[in-house]
Amino acid sequence: MWFLLFMILPFAGLAYVGWHIWVLLPFTGIWKGLILTAGAACFFTLFLNFSGALEKAPLPLSRILYETGTTTILVLLYLVIIFLLLDLGRLVNMVPRSWLYTNGITSVAIMGIILTLFLCGNIHYQNKVRVPLNLQTTKALKKGYTIVMASDLHLGYHNTRKDLAKWVDMINAEQPDLILIAGDIIDISVRPLLEEKMAEEFHRLQAPVYACLGNHEYYSSEPRAQHFYTEAGIHLLKDTCIVADDLCIIGRDDRTNLHRTALRKLMQQADSTKYQILLDHQPYHLEQAEQTGIDFQFSGHTHEGQIWPISWITHLLYECSWGSYQRGNTHYYVSSGLGIWGGKYRIGTQSEYIVLKLTPKRQ
Repeated sequence: MWFLLFMILPFAGLAYVGWHIWVLLPFTGIWKGLILTAGAACFFTLFLNFSGALEKAPLPLSRILYETGTTTILVLLYLVIIFLLLDLGRLVNMVPRSWLYTNGITSVAIMGIILTLFLCGNIHYQNKVRVPLNLQTTKALKKGYTIVMASDLHLGYHNTRKDLAKWVDMINAEQPDLILIAGDIIDISVRPLLEEKMAEEFHRLQAPVYACLGNHEYYSSEPRAQHFYTEAGIHLLKDTCIVADDLCIIGRDDRTNLHRTALRKLMQQADSTKYQILLDHQPYHLEQAEQTGIDFQFSGHTHEGQIWPISWITHLLYECSWGSYQRGNTHYYVSSGLGIWGGKYRIGTQSEYIVLKLTPKRQ
């Protein structure tokens, strides 16, 4: 299924869009060929992300190649949607044939739609959404706690130290008691984090930071990721628990590790008298947290699809793909992520951080 999604479908989409562009553009064959060749070259830069070529190129060039490839695949998706709608319109005699053949007006209109959509998507991505979350507990608390939670920072070739610095300022402004990160701090490579010395930005955070691993930490080399966590002063919870004041923070290894500790066994280490918060990057098998009596689970990973209509797919794949949720006495929050993989666009979804206010419940 994954091979079909990530290999066959993009190439089929490229051929479909390429043919439509060829018959639509009101240019000579040479100009059409140059435009399609440039588009195909942008598309194929996507595969440099998986070849290791970005690791060898100068950092500024690697950034350009990364952004070009990951943006092109998103543009391709929306071009497929646009041309499918036009073709369906033709079938029901709502779209004249002339609109799709050697038509400058249609060409400009489609280009305008794409430019507007992605400009707005980038602006929306840059404007992070603060999500307030208020929970109460009957467990003993000496005070109320402010906890800032985030997931899926995806720091790397596209989310740079400059971006991270803004996020650190944003988190510090909340004056949190602690900070929780549910995995995927790193995107596809540790290299840009090391070259930009991003660990220094994490040291500016004014509260303890606890985090679990995500699948991208494994993609980027899990040992190197762990080393970065240590350098950045992040307390990594990898199938382990820690007591922080009145809270018990449990961090699971990512399910990429098929031999990670079962949650029921992991909970034998946890202090059940404390308010228990589970960090588990991928929100699968939510019933396990309920069955083991966990008070709150925080996850990420889904990005809520990142862009529409992929968000429809994530809603089908996960019991909860985004937002607040509850099973029994266990509360959940699945975040769409503070950062993002690939092109920096949010269309129909949001980049967010969560500010949890945890207070004692009056008896």
